[in-house]
Amino acid sequence: MANSAFFCALSHEGVLAVRGSDAGKFLQGQLTCNINYLTEQYASLGARCTQKGRMQSSFRILLQGDGVLLAMARELVEPQLADLKKYAVFSKSKLTDESDAWVRFGLVDGQPALAALGLELGEESNVATRNEALIAVRVSPQRAELWVPAEQAEAVRQQLAQHLPQGELDAWLLGQVRAGIAQVMPETRETFIPQMLNLQAVGGVSFKKGCYTGQEIVARMQYLGKLKRRLYRLSLADGQPPAPGTALFSPNHASAVGEVALAAAAEQGVELLAVLQADAVEDGNLHLGSPEGPRLSLLDLPYELDRDREIQR
Repeated sequence: MANSAFFCALSHEGVLAVRGSDAGKFLQGQLTCNINYLTEQYASLGARCTQKGRMQSSFRILLQGDGVLLAMARELVEPQLADLKKYAVFSKSKLTDESDAWVRFGLVDGQPALAALGLELGEESNVATRNEALIAVRVSPQRAELWVPAEQAEAVRQQLAQHLPQGELDAWLLGQVRAGIAQVMPETRETFIPQMLNLQAVGGVSFKKGCYTGQEIVARMQYLGKLKRRLYRLSLADGQPPAPGTALFSPNHASAVGEVALAAAAEQGVELLAVLQADAVEDGNLHLGSPEGPRLSLLDLPYELDRDREIQR
């Protein structure tokens, strides 16, 4: 179903809100993305890192009301909220969990359904459009998120169902895998730096914004080119999607050479995104779970890494 039109509820993610007159200024010193780039018509990917550049969370961020909303893995909202609150003590910002205030839907080939809701959405990734309280964001070609206040969710779901069949979350995640957009999950919290998930290639890191938590490590990796592990897309011939954090092996190496970031069932087998050592990928002999585990095949990503282009953001 990932290649056909459908909609589904994005129940796996929650929403962290940062509101108040200092919300933007506060977050500019905390996140990898440039808050100044956000507009009513433009959202962004981003991450919050530790001082050592390890991602505590990754998210989609957009403006709303008197602040911003960040959608991330549901289990990460509370720990991320607790960490950010420690730095917001002297800021005129209020940080809250608004997961129950919003229902988010994923739409594939949902342009007619969005148009029926008064939302005309462009094709460029991260563009946004609004109609009263509804917000739509293009997340990749043919795929969009629809943000709906909880009190309107059932009425909007019924309207979507008039135009699209309802699908499964796994089909949405397969589209995310194919778009090459990984995310931090509870099992991989503080495991990756942003470039390991190719976050800089999909607009989630700004190298012109100045200091933020973990910025020195992230910038050093970009400018010195010393990153030895990054995101790849792979497939398994059969089996169930492995959990995030599942180790990958190569018989030519003495220990694990990477870990799963995101996986989903495909029409045949499984497709996944994994962070891997570059030299292990060159060997072309990758296995899931153990050196004797199921063999993985390398697939293409829909974008190329370009350090010179990436540092212009």
